Parts: sequence; C-alpha cells; structure tokens
Amino acid sequence: MKKLFATSVVLFFLCAPLVSRHALKGGAEKRQFAYVLRLTPRLRDGKNWTDQDNAAVGRHFRRLQQLHSEGKVVLAGKTADDADAGQFGVVILEVASEDEARKIMEEDDAVRAGVMTARLFPFRVALIR
Repeated sequence: MKKLFATSVVLFFLCAPLVSRHALKGGAEKRQFAYVLRLTPRLRDGKNWTDQDNAAVGRHFRRLQQLHSEGKVVLAGKTADDADAGQFGVVILEVASEDEARKIMEEDDAVRAGVMTARLFPFRVALIR
C-alpha cells in the first residue's frame, strides 16, 4: 500500500503541471520561458536616470500588462532591494515557441532602449497559486 501511495504521489508531481496547463489552455500546447532582466551598470546609480530611461521603463511595464491580458505573461516582477547590485527582474512567459518568447524579450522597450539587458531560458512552472 505504501508503494502504491508513493508511486501515485510521484506520478502526480510529474504529470500535474502538464495536465493543469493542458486543461487551463483548452488543450492548446504552450511552452514556458523566463527572461531575466538586469539594469545596465550606469543605471545602478539613480542619479544617472534620464527622462528617456524612465519613459522606456513605462513602455516596458505597459507592454507587460498587455501581454498579461493576452495570457502570454504568467508572472513579472523584480527583486525588492534596489541597493543590491545583483538585483534582477524576471518575466515568465507561456507562448507557442521559443522564437515567440525571444521576439517578446528582444522587443521589450527597456531592452531595446539599453536600460536593461535580458537573457532567455526555457522554463517550467512546477507550482502556481
């Protein structure tokens, strides 16, 4: 009985993300990606921010909101300690392909304006609220 229970638990954790994602998306297969954003070194000092930098970040955020409403952004946020030189932001995407994820990342207004650098990773959400 214990072996059956343990096997069931393992199967649940292996299959749950696939089943829930499949059910939530009406059967459409989507892939998940994360892109990690980091401020360019010059902007770690708040005195160096320009109006153009701030405008780019505003456009960046509005675009993430739009992508979220389209169901492509699962989560977006950043670390909370602005004084930490290792701070970063992260955007979790759920899209049809790596090409689509890369295009979203490369067209991010903060990236295009040189305010942030970005790196794309294949990703898999294991737990979500």
